Amino acid sequence: MADAALSASIAARLAHVDARIAFEIDVVAAAEAVASGAAVLVDTRRQESWDHGHIAGALHLPTADRDARIAELPRDRTLIVYGWGPGCNGATAAARRLLASGFDTRELLGGYEYWMRNGFPVEKDGATTRPSPDPLVTAETH
Repeated sequence: MADAALSASIAARLAHVDARIAFEIDVVAAAEAVASGAAVLVDTRRQESWDHGHIAGALHLPTADRDARIAELPRDRTLIVYGWGPGCNGATAAARRLLASGFDTRELLGGYEYWMRNGFPVEKDGATTRPSPDPLVTAETH
């Protein structure tokens, strides 16, 4: 590959990585942003998934109700959207819609699955618990 083409390819990849870093947030940084009051978590999964368990303190904005309830979301904090896990792109679609509506939005890497696997608080039936951290995903202590 010629030097100019290689430089252009590297610049394009660097721009892609910079965009991902600006858009995505990992669960540790998300927990810190929520604890500081700078952000709020938004669950984009359907009602049945929410009822099965969700991140403690999260707002629920399922795809089916998103457009009707978008005005209920706070505009003074970053919205961190999440779905089930890394194999789900529902949060990506929600983030796109929220960004297009002028909300400061980021997507949670790993979604609910990685939040749980990191041992952060989850809620089900009004009770909050902390799952045991999975040592394969985190060495963090909470």
